[in-house]
Amino acid sequence: MAHENLIRLVAIMDQLRSPGGCPWDAEQTHESLLKYLLEESYEYIESVEKDDRVHMREELGDLLLQVYFHARIAEEHPSDPFSIDDVAKGIAEKLISRHPHVFSDVKVKNSDDVLENWERIKNAEKGRTTVHDGVPIGQPALPLATKLVYRAKKNRIATPESGQRNIEKNEEALGAELLSLVSWAVENGIDPEISLRKAALEYREILSAVDLSLKEER
Repeated sequence: MAHENLIRLVAIMDQLRSPGGCPWDAEQTHESLLKYLLEESYEYIESVEKDDRVHMREELGDLLLQVYFHARIAEEHPSDPFSIDDVAKGIAEKLISRHPHVFSDVKVKNSDDVLENWERIKNAEKGRTTVHDGVPIGQPALPLATKLVYRAKKNRIATPESGQRNIEKNEEALGAELLSLVSWAVENGIDPEISLRKAALEYREILSAVDLSLKEER
């Protein structure tokens, strides 16, 4: 039977969470599992970077466990339960909606058109009204700053001054420059993560002000 082990995993998780199952599994909550979700994500990233296919398969399994585990816990919610099937249904419908060039008659020329459509449809679905809507502020500082700058550029809003950089325009050179900045920060007793987070959040406030100003002009 196709996908029989996915169905089997549902049954295993149900048994683990049910009376007579595993006490540890039964005690877990969405909140208590977050650290494992993050840890497994990092381990999968490492296996990809090493091109270690054995561990890629293993770590994908660990990530899949987290999805099933959270979905099983969600089934027990007293007023708003959902199941792994609801999760699968949601992502299936999202993929169909976000790919009108595949599942409908929308025409695209290239990947840029695909991404433009994706963002437009996503914004409409989620009712986003500001540049930074949907950018999680809980993520690490570097991806947070990157996403905010990306959103600003997409909306033709001024981005922080990049200044003159005497480095080559490639990932290796940029990585070395960033590592050098981190080294300088550590030597001077400055936490680079906290510093960048503060700057990113301040920039987020600037984007909010620009959004408000543009709305008032309209």
